[in-house]
Amino acid sequence: MMENCCGLITSQKEPVPLKSVEVELEVRDHVATVVSTLNYENKEDKPLEAVFVFPLPGDAAVCHFSAKIGQTQIVAEVKEKQEAREEYDDALSSGQQAFLLEESEQSPDIFSLSVGSLPPGESASIRLEYVTELAVQADEGLRFCLPAVLNPRYQPRGSEGVNVQVTSVPASLVPYSLSFSARVSSPRPVSKVESNCPLDPLQYLNTEKTQATVKLAAGHKFDRDVELLIYYKDAHQPTAVVEAGQASSKPGTLMGDPVVMLSLYPEFPQAVMSSVASCGEFVFVLDRSGSMDAPMNNSDRDQTCIGSARDTLLLLLKSLPVGCYFNIYSFGSNFEHIFPKSVEYSQETMEEALEKVDKMEADLGGTEILEPLKHIYSQPCIPNQPRQIFVFTDGEVGNTKEIIHLVKHNSGSHRCFSFGIGEGASSALINGLAKEGGGHAQFITGTDRMQPKVMQSLRFALQPAVVDISVKWDLPKGVSVTALSPPLTALFQGQRSLVYAQLTGQSSEASQGCVTVKYSLAGHPSQNQLQFSLKPAEDTGLTVHRLAARTLIRSLEMEERERDGREDGGVKKKKVVELSVQSGVSSAFTSFIAVNKGDGEAIQGPLVRRNVPTPMMMAMGMRPMSCGAPRMKMRMSSVELCCGLMSCDAPVMDFMDMSLDSEFENLDDMAMRIDMTVECDECDDSPCSTLDESCSPKQPARDPLLQLVSLQKASGCWVLDPALAAALGKTSEEVEKPKPASVNQEVWATILALIWLHGFKMDAQEEWELLAMKAVSWLRAQKASCVTECVEAVNALLGCNVQKNVLGL
Repeated sequence: MMENCCGLITSQKEPVPLKSVEVELEVRDHVATVVSTLNYENKEDKPLEAVFVFPLPGDAAVCHFSAKIGQTQIVAEVKEKQEAREEYDDALSSGQQAFLLEESEQSPDIFSLSVGSLPPGESASIRLEYVTELAVQADEGLRFCLPAVLNPRYQPRGSEGVNVQVTSVPASLVPYSLSFSARVSSPRPVSKVESNCPLDPLQYLNTEKTQATVKLAAGHKFDRDVELLIYYKDAHQPTAVVEAGQASSKPGTLMGDPVVMLSLYPEFPQAVMSSVASCGEFVFVLDRSGSMDAPMNNSDRDQTCIGSARDTLLLLLKSLPVGCYFNIYSFGSNFEHIFPKSVEYSQETMEEALEKVDKMEADLGGTEILEPLKHIYSQPCIPNQPRQIFVFTDGEVGNTKEIIHLVKHNSGSHRCFSFGIGEGASSALINGLAKEGGGHAQFITGTDRMQPKVMQSLRFALQPAVVDISVKWDLPKGVSVTALSPPLTALFQGQRSLVYAQLTGQSSEASQGCVTVKYSLAGHPSQNQLQFSLKPAEDTGLTVHRLAARTLIRSLEMEERERDGREDGGVKKKKVVELSVQSGVSSAFTSFIAVNKGDGEAIQGPLVRRNVPTPMMMAMGMRPMSCGAPRMKMRMSSVELCCGLMSCDAPVMDFMDMSLDSEFENLDDMAMRIDMTVECDECDDSPCSTLDESCSPKQPARDPLLQLVSLQKASGCWVLDPALAAALGKTSEEVEKPKPASVNQEVWATILALIWLHGFKMDAQEEWELLAMKAVSWLRAQKASCVTECVEAVNALLGCNVQKNVLGL
């Protein structure tokens, strides 16, 4: 029986000391500064230590951490990690208040915040600040994501590093509130701001509409990350911003010298971009861990992550060019592949692959990405078939840095395109795979459809690769440049690339600099030039310096991992610590530490630890049953449900502690091994398996677009048969009767399919564009007569008005 209590308490009936989180976002063009304030209050009668493990964007540069207790403000310093921990422990043992902020050694998007010695009745406000760059989306929007969901990460047995202990609760039970406001400013007008969460209306601050504010509507449910998409009126342009060095820092150092941020936004000739490669080895790597059975979003609980991934693989396989090679891997606690090695794309191999894809479920346990990647890299590359790897995962792994290091080590042999599926996917993993693999990253959250984003990446993969990229600086006499970013390995049409560099020496403020980016595209040497002023920008503070320091720190951390035990006296690690301390930006080897050394009384008595829970998504898509609700026992997290959170016929769950080294490795294993029985009125009250047909939800009908696409042959054509007629919503007789007698059946069927796509599915053109191009190429190769007559007849049959030239014929 449930106790009559309100709110959320831990399993030991203890309250949670974090009361609210306030987030202020400031976006200047494509750079964001985020200030988070966490408000704590100890309502117990003993002193507390509150520990909160939470997510941040993987590429964030955390640059400020401070605590306010009463009227006392303590600003943290960056120190070597072990030194900071010892100082924190010493402060607590001597009765002082201390605050510690640490980045996870395994994944740079997880942080741990410890608030030590919070006396009974006392409050503390923690202020955390970070800066990050915003990625450009396919529709030219800039994406900012405030990660709110932290799903427990899967740590493969035997992998490096210490597990991060994550205390998680279902999103609806988060015991603290979130307020979020954003201010956007740019030289160009802000046209709109969209979000996956309810927003208050956009408020413009000037008539030019170059400044605006927006707020998250009250009552955020913590069932998703907060995503903002910011759109400016004019297309993105290449820019260079120079930021003055810190007056208190020594000239010649990173913080003492000016730093330039170069933002490249290449535009390639249309003639080159419209050509699609007819070769390549395409390796698709699909996550089949238990957590992939979660719904894609809360509004459509029938569409699971694994179901959407299956539909996407169908589109990908139909869109591959004739003459390429491919294979499909899937992974969980172990991995499988459809073919022993990549095979040539043909009707037979495509059908065999699709048959196996159709049976794929989220049934392989944990999330071990490392082993399938090692297996792929162990296979020899096929001559004249550039290898392109597509990784689909919900990104719930603990060994992020190990995986990214492996991809970087093999970056010369392939390009890697990554897709983070659902809420809480690790931004460090998804962005890191693409960055080190010279590919492109996409996140699919909320009501996003996976297919258009994946097809955009396939278009990138089929475009000619940009090679031999070099950056040349032309600066006034007496000014030298030091690159702070790793060399560019990839440039994509419509995607920004950032380069940071330190400028040393003196020049007049009126001086100009010039940077030239040279590269080769489809065998043609090309270059882009950008002139820029050396006069430092005003009001950027030290944002550019901090982003540059973060970029250099990440490169050095990667080099430190590459030592693989080779002795060099930890030179790289020392450099990271020095740079982190000098710039005030966090790293894997340093922490922020603040100690209240005021002359107040020492805090007496032993400290009681309280773990602050983060929201997580339910691992199994808990979709409604057709008869009574199941009673479940689940080991999930250190909370109990109380006071009207569930109706009496809803699932009754017993939540216990679920740190990552508990009985379940993580949500993936829990989803596999959960003991679930259903008591069902329609089954004489006897328990029945959830797999019983009478209790299982009906499968949704297949989307008409996917139905039509599934019928296309590997060559690009369609066959005239009853299945095609049904997909078009017609009878066999209706589609066969208007066919001109002299026309081949496959030509007629292919024109039918193309006109239906153009007539009824233009809103999803990104999804079928490549497979339609393949169909048109096939039609051209047939040199068919009567094409004009066929187009007119099909338009009449389908009630469309699609012109022959629109089809590309």
